[in-house]
Amino acid sequence: MDIEELQTFVEVAHAGGISPAALRLGIAKSIVSRRLARLESELGVQLLSRTTRGAALTEAGTTFRDYAAKVCVETDVAREAMLPTGPLRGRLRIAAPLSFGPTHFAPILAKMAQLHPQLHIHTCYSDRRVDLITDGYDCAIRLGLLEDSTLKARRVGPIFGNLVASPCYIRKYGAPETPDDILAHEALMQGNEAWQFMDGDRIITVHPQGRFKADSGTALAAAAAAGIGIAWLPYFITHEYMASGALVPIMTRYPPPLAGAYVVRPPGQHSTRKIKVLTEILIKYFEQSAYLWGEGCASRPAAESKKAS
Repeated sequence: MDIEELQTFVEVAHAGGISPAALRLGIAKSIVSRRLARLESELGVQLLSRTTRGAALTEAGTTFRDYAAKVCVETDVAREAMLPTGPLRGRLRIAAPLSFGPTHFAPILAKMAQLHPQLHIHTCYSDRRVDLITDGYDCAIRLGLLEDSTLKARRVGPIFGNLVASPCYIRKYGAPETPDDILAHEALMQGNEAWQFMDGDRIITVHPQGRFKADSGTALAAAAAAGIGIAWLPYFITHEYMASGALVPIMTRYPPPLAGAYVVRPPGQHSTRKIKVLTEILIKYFEQSAYLWGEGCASRPAAESKKAS
């Protein structure tokens, strides 16, 4: 059974169709179709039901997908075991944040591609929290506070944040002085997330309310600068606003817990050399650009492995 055919089927299953899979793989749709036809012929079953809207997995395809994905991962691991050094090969699919990702992480990934010309790097930039398993990503770069889950994570650097508001908002509505006061203010959020603050060693959790939401930290910073409400945002998004005076930190007596930047990967999946190399590059990047991430970044805590969301 051809490994390229298996990889192509897994990509089509994750992408939901031949066209998006061909785009991800960087090959013609006709090649994808031929590989699928050969695989189905060899197995003697129909894996996909083709429609005008894409390709849906049949019952047999759903069963076979997980096995095929495991074979593809194990093949990469075996290849790396035989070739533990030298240029990286194969494909690395990464989900990265839209806020800050294209401007700062993209050059890092471009440098990685330059150093490893046989490595295919596919990156999706979005502030939407993607499902690594369902969407077929090898890993993701995530920023902020990570909740417990089955995903595996490696911390690559710290991220400092502030609760901020514009001077005009403060003049009109005042500023919260305690976490409980936040409930009386318009909060700018990505969804229905909770905000956490430190009172000494104690963590206080608040569930703010607000009428303005966006799935981009950059958009929330612009709304905060316009006086729409208060926002909890990382320093790398707000530092220019604060330097100009368009935003000011508020409720500084209750700082948020130290957040971080993480490389996360699906559970049960071996940490391939491609992911390890990316992780080490990002650790070095955070060490060399500490000023971007807020006060105290120079004393970066040791990188750690943990479960993540």
